[in-house]
Amino acid sequence: MAVSGAVLVLYLFAHMIGNLKIFVGQADFDHYAHWLRELGAPVLPHQWGLWMVRIGLTVAVIAHIVSATILAVRARKARPVKYAHRPKVQGSYAARTMRWGGVIILLFVIYHILDLTTGTVHPDFAHGEVYNNVVADFAPERWYVTLFYVVSVVAVGFHLRHGIWSAVRTLGQQSARGQRIARAVALAVSVVLTAGFLSVPFAVMTGLVG
Repeated sequence: MAVSGAVLVLYLFAHMIGNLKIFVGQADFDHYAHWLRELGAPVLPHQWGLWMVRIGLTVAVIAHIVSATILAVRARKARPVKYAHRPKVQGSYAARTMRWGGVIILLFVIYHILDLTTGTVHPDFAHGEVYNNVVADFAPERWYVTLFYVVSVVAVGFHLRHGIWSAVRTLGQQSARGQRIARAVALAVSVVLTAGFLSVPFAVMTGLVG
């Protein structure tokens, strides 16, 4: 679970950096989207590199979900009889909502693909016009799309905050000092990614991008 999560975090950073190119301008943003489809050229045919990345990410997501399911089943088997009175357990909000946060994120990923990749649920989608698609998607009149995006990205932030810290422990960091550093790094990473992803819809809604 830790390894698959690390792969997904690296992808999120790459995706966020690509998204931020929208602030450079329409031509650069659309060129970046075109470059993704030519990833690996001329060694690889058109879109092969992109599909290799997509397949790798799909494997990582499935591995992450399967690992989470296995861990949940193991935890339940370890305590076959429920507590008569379950005491309150100290822990962050992120830690207590990992499971539901994961469900929200999964639903968001599915919607996001149908929205800005295939254009299935995007009423003004135009193939190849990535900049215009993003601007139309987060237009003020489509506030409900932006709201869902914001809720989902915040869920990603909470998920990352607890997930990164847990992954560091899983991979061997057990000292008190190491765990403090891990918590700080997890918080910093989650804040940077959340702010980076949310900057795009807010920029569109406020007219900074459009």
